[in-house]
Amino acid sequence: MTSTATHAPTTTGRDRVNREVRLVRHPDGALAVDDLEVVPTDMPVMAPGNVLIRNLLLSVDAATRLRLDPVSPPGYLPALKPGEALAGMVVGEVVESDVPGFEPGDLVHHDLGYRDYALVDPGNQALGVAGSLSKLDRELGPPELQVGLLGMTGLTAWAGLFEVASLKPDDVVWIFAAAGAVGSVAAQVAKAHGCRVIGSAGSAEKVAYLTEKLGLDGAFNWRDGLDGPLAELAPDGIDVYFDSVGGDHLRAALAHMRPYGRVALCGAIAGYDGQPPVAPDNLFAATTKDLNLRGFLAGTFADRLPEARRHLADLWESGRLTLDLARYEGLESAPEAVVDMLSGRTTGKCVVALA
Repeated sequence: MTSTATHAPTTTGRDRVNREVRLVRHPDGALAVDDLEVVPTDMPVMAPGNVLIRNLLLSVDAATRLRLDPVSPPGYLPALKPGEALAGMVVGEVVESDVPGFEPGDLVHHDLGYRDYALVDPGNQALGVAGSLSKLDRELGPPELQVGLLGMTGLTAWAGLFEVASLKPDDVVWIFAAAGAVGSVAAQVAKAHGCRVIGSAGSAEKVAYLTEKLGLDGAFNWRDGLDGPLAELAPDGIDVYFDSVGGDHLRAALAHMRPYGRVALCGAIAGYDGQPPVAPDNLFAATTKDLNLRGFLAGTFADRLPEARRHLADLWESGRLTLDLARYEGLESAPEAVVDMLSGRTTGKCVVALA
C-alpha cells in the first residue's frame, strides 16, 4: 500500500466544532443506519491530567456491535443506552496536553473515537484497554497504517496466531472472514510464516480477492457450504482455526481439525444481531482430538503491542503484507460505515477519515 497522510489545518479554540455518534435505539436484529445519529455537542474543556485530541482516523470494528443491544455479553463492556455516544479505537493528533510525554502535534492512538475531538484521561480509557493512549511513531507509517495494521486490529491477528494458537511453520490454517480487517492480516501473517492458509468469505468477489490479491492457498464462499470445501482444500485436516463467528463454523472446524489442533476464538459474529448462535453439537471432538480452544481479547496482550507493531511493520515494508482500506469520509458517514462493515459489504480495514 502506498499512502500519504494528510492533515487539516490546525484549528483554533474559537473555531473548533465537535460532534459525536450516538445510539438512537437498540437495533431490532441487524443494525440499521438510522439506529445511530451524528449530533453536535459541546467542545470538551481541557482539564488537569488530560489530553485534548483532534481525532483523524476512526477504526470501525465488529466488536462495537456488542454494546448496541439492551444487554451486552457477560463479562464484556456495559451496553450503551439510547442517547449515549459510541466508543472506538482512533488515531488522533494532540491539541493540548497536561500529561508528561504528550505534546501538541503528537500522533496518538486511543479509544475515544466516534467524535471529532476527545478529552482523554490516560488512566480511564473508554474501552477499558490499559495503556491504549499511546504516542505513535510517525516513522512506522501513516495514520491509515497505524489505526489498523499497527493498532488493535493487527494486535488481534498477531496475538491470536502466535500467543493463542502457537502458530508453527507448515501448519494448515483456516481463517474465517479472511477478507475483513483482522482476517486479512491474520491470513497474510500466517502465509508469511510458512503456513498453508485457507480463507473463507461471503461472496465470489471476496474469494477471488483472497487467492488473487492476498495469495492464499485456497478460498471458498461459506454461503455455499463448509464441510465440502474444507474436505477439498484441507484433505488431511486443519491445525489452526482463527474463529470470529462461532456457531456452525466452529462446528465445521472441530470436525476437520487434526489431533492437537488449536482454535483462537476472537469473536462470535453469528450472535451479534441479537440471535445467539446454536452451539456446536460436536464439542466432544475437542476431547477426542486433544484440541486447545482459547478465547481472547486483544487488550489482554496490550503489553505485546510494540513487538507486534515491529513484526507487522517489517512484513509491510518488505512487501509480504498488503493493506486494503474501505475508507469513508467525515464523521457523518460513520453510521453507514458501521452498517456496511457488519453486513460484509467492505473488504479490508474499514475506517472513517475525520480530518
